[in-house]
Amino acid sequence: MTELLEKAFRLASKLPQDLQDQLAAELLQELADEQRWEETLSASAPELERLADQALEEYRQGSTIEQGIDEL
Repeated sequence: MTELLEKAFRLASKLPQDLQDQLAAELLQELADEQRWEETLSASAPELERLADQALEEYRQGSTIEQGIDEL
C-alpha cells in the first residue's frame, strides 16, 4: 500500500463511523466501476484495433479529410 493511501486511511479512521462507512462505500463503488471499465475495454480491444486499422487504411488511401477542432 502506498504512503498516500495509508495516510488517507489513517485520517479516515478518525472520522465518525457513519462517515467511515460512507467513504468505504464510495471507494468500493469506485473500485467496482474501475473493474467494469477495464473489463469493457479488454472485451472491446479487438474491435477497437480493427477500427483503428480501418481508419489508418482510409487515411493511406486518401479517403479522409484533415480538420482542426474548430472545423468539426
